[in-house]
Amino acid sequence: MTRFKKILVANRGEIAVRIIRALRDMHIPSLAVYSEADRTSLHVRLADEAVCIGPAAAQQSYLHAEAILAAAKTFEAEAIHPGYGFLAENAAFAKACQEWGFVFIGPSPQAIQTLGHKAQAKELARKCAVPLVPGTAGCLNIDFKKEEERHRLHQQAKQIGYPLMIKAAAGGGGKGLRTVSSSEFLEKEILAAQQEAQSVFKDGAVFIEKLIESPRHVEIQMAADSHGNVVAFPERDCSIQRRHQKLIEESPSPAVSSKLREELAHSAIRLAKAANYTNLGTVEFLLDSQGKFYFIEVNTRLQVEHPVTEAVTGMDLVREQILLAAGEKLSVSQEQALSIRGHAIEHRINAEDSARQFAPSPGEVSSFLPPGGPGIRLDTFLYPGYAVPSHYDSLVAKLIAHGSDRAQALSRARRALNEFMISGIVTTIPFHLRVLENENFLKGIFDTHFIESMNGGPKP
Repeated sequence: MTRFKKILVANRGEIAVRIIRALRDMHIPSLAVYSEADRTSLHVRLADEAVCIGPAAAQQSYLHAEAILAAAKTFEAEAIHPGYGFLAENAAFAKACQEWGFVFIGPSPQAIQTLGHKAQAKELARKCAVPLVPGTAGCLNIDFKKEEERHRLHQQAKQIGYPLMIKAAAGGGGKGLRTVSSSEFLEKEILAAQQEAQSVFKDGAVFIEKLIESPRHVEIQMAADSHGNVVAFPERDCSIQRRHQKLIEESPSPAVSSKLREELAHSAIRLAKAANYTNLGTVEFLLDSQGKFYFIEVNTRLQVEHPVTEAVTGMDLVREQILLAAGEKLSVSQEQALSIRGHAIEHRINAEDSARQFAPSPGEVSSFLPPGGPGIRLDTFLYPGYAVPSHYDSLVAKLIAHGSDRAQALSRARRALNEFMISGIVTTIPFHLRVLENENFLKGIFDTHFIESMNGGPKP
């Protein structure tokens, strides 16, 4: 087995801890980087070596590519693992890693560039016969001062059919995203989406898609080696979301049959091969009420919810990433990859107050009692006395419950959430327990508007 002599972990929080533990299992020394706000973070304590790369602000630390690369050079790392978020899907950073002589543990810069741009990814999906949501063929290029171009835009929109979604081509996470119910609001919402996309992604390109009403959000984890092999794992259902941010994920999806699972997997594999993809990635789909699925986007990185797939397949996906980056062949066949062992569900625990519209709740953890028992996994970086900083994402823990079937997984999740004790900060544990008391959720009847309907509010 090819082995790196040292790997720099270019991230923080629970995912940095997860990667460092995988490296320790593989007997590979780890180098942590941290901001001044993270001096006492668990990933710094667990790493073999650690170096401060800048102030608390992410732009001056975890997003400061040159500081990360300089640290890797100074401490003689051979590879860089970006985790998720920050620079994980930054093609320029992946290319810089190569130019500095480091292995980027992820896909090639070219694959990130192609699949990270939603319009380009859609065009590639179209070419390899992956189902697409009806919409514009490419990005909008409208001069609103020209009446004929505005007329053509409205004709396109009418042909696609209202309600519509305007989407930023260069990113996701709900940014640059607008819903349009009629032609009256079309131009105004396009301009608003373009402005937000330009502000967030430095790219104002947007496109239009038909709004799939009451969809489920399902995704396929895939992996590809540098020898031409690609496999796809069982789907994850990520429909429980708030403002397009996932809160609960499970596998397999209550709405996906074995036949549909194979169709989703084959679509993901075709797309990965068309993009000459290597390493791990996730192909995301919408599933409508008739069971038809449509391609949304590709996330060219490890997902927050990867433990769900690990639970039902027995795979260590971080280990697999590292081996693939080292040039190894995939460790599983497609038949093995699609084999499902029971059911798993993940609850994202955030330092937020769900009773106050999910207001952030940073602060010092005065006590911390994690749950345990059969089928329970907890990925976290919390410990008593640790001060959760206000500078970053509010995710503080991921509770993963695994059982022989969905009922047992949900029962274990409920038990573990009730056992989980954190004081000093407010968390979303009460929210997750509310979900587990919801009759429709227990029956597997839900879509991406579940949170709004549970709270008695309108669909967005």
